[in-house]
Amino acid sequence: MTHVHLFEFNPFAENTYLVYDDSGACVVVDPGCYTAAERNTLQAFVEQHRLRVERLINTHCHLDHVFGNHFVAQTWGLLPELHRGELPLLQHYPATCQLYGIPGAEPSPMPERFLEAGSALAFGDTRLEVLYTPGHSPASLSLYCREAGFVLAGDVLFLESIGRTDLPGGHHETLLDSVRTQLFTLPDETIVYPGHGPATTVRHEKEYNPFF
Repeated sequence: MTHVHLFEFNPFAENTYLVYDDSGACVVVDPGCYTAAERNTLQAFVEQHRLRVERLINTHCHLDHVFGNHFVAQTWGLLPELHRGELPLLQHYPATCQLYGIPGAEPSPMPERFLEAGSALAFGDTRLEVLYTPGHSPASLSLYCREAGFVLAGDVLFLESIGRTDLPGGHHETLLDSVRTQLFTLPDETIVYPGHGPATTVRHEKEYNPFF
């Protein structure tokens, strides 16, 4: 069985996810842990549940989703995996932190491999399908677990809302197309775990999201 655990981290109230299964294998998705207390919270959960952290995934590389990349790399010896199109954002992350007046952010390590749309990300007994969902950022990805019926949507789709598109690389129509073609084609009962705020379902967003 595959489990999803959410942590709300950093001043942007970002959702960091641990996805793990009964084998003990685990991936960290969008580590936003910024403070020492937040980093300790993440590590304590892993240790208490005796998890093996095997991969570090960034759905996209806005600063609030990569604050913890350095910590995860140092603690578990992992480099981030992301779409190649997000690399410029990751490379400019330190400058972006300065622009926002955020002190003390640790530089993220660079990836050695990239995730491709249509591929699968496997760990333990779990398989996540990689969906290409740009629009909020240049090359954002969503991660769909068909067997467990959930999708990690990053900042593409929220409860009755969508991600902002006024940041560099954002594009409103592209985002709407991503949701329609990649997320709204999933089964209606699919749970949507967003990058901020509470979970929702595909059915609920089809019926009540004012952007569609």
